Amino acid sequence: MIKRQDRKVNRSKRHRRVRVHVAGSKERPRLAVFRSLNHLYAQLIDDSESRTLASASTLQMKAKGNGVAQAAEVGKEIAARAKAAGVSSVVFDRGGFLYHGRIKALADAAREAGLEF
Repeated sequence: MIKRQDRKVNRSKRHRRVRVHVAGSKERPRLAVFRSLNHLYAQLIDDSESRTLASASTLQMKAKGNGVAQAAEVGKEIAARAKAAGVSSVVFDRGGFLYHGRIKALADAAREAGLEF
């Protein structure tokens, strides 16, 4: 019998592997993204102080539209909140998720709104 891999476990392994190389600083925080079944969350994290500088989510914003449109709204909002916090450049942490669909839409919208990756 072939053992079936668990999606969450696989994503967690990918995320740990990426986190070895990706770390946020005060000048260039980490833009961490989490995608649940219904919502999308984004945080700007300063790993040197273990502090969240800004955050945005579809839950908090009560965004309308389909998943990709909601993700784009979150991307614009996190970029606006980053500017308010004095941040212009970030390190993107896709959280072990594929760079596709909602994750890509969020990243593209944040770039268009002025964040540098």
